Amino acid sequence: MEVGLLTQEQKDLLVGNWFQPYCFFYPVLDGNTPPNWIISTIEMYENTNPDFSWVSELPIIEYVKPRPESHFDQFFLK
Repeated sequence: MEVGLLTQEQKDLLVGNWFQPYCFFYPVLDGNTPPNWIISTIEMYENTNPDFSWVSELPIIEYVKPRPESHFDQFFLK
């Protein structure tokens, strides 16, 4: 699955803003080390908010799923 790569500044601009009426941008962190801020390609290509037309030009990267934290990690991977 592919996603759009954001900078910290771009993420901050998108939070709380809509890409379609009643649909809001939802930047999340991926599972890379260090993690990247990303948005879905749906948010990128279905955006109708003229203030954020630049999202359609974001770099595309392959999605890396975050690794779920476990209690094992707390004791054995320190």
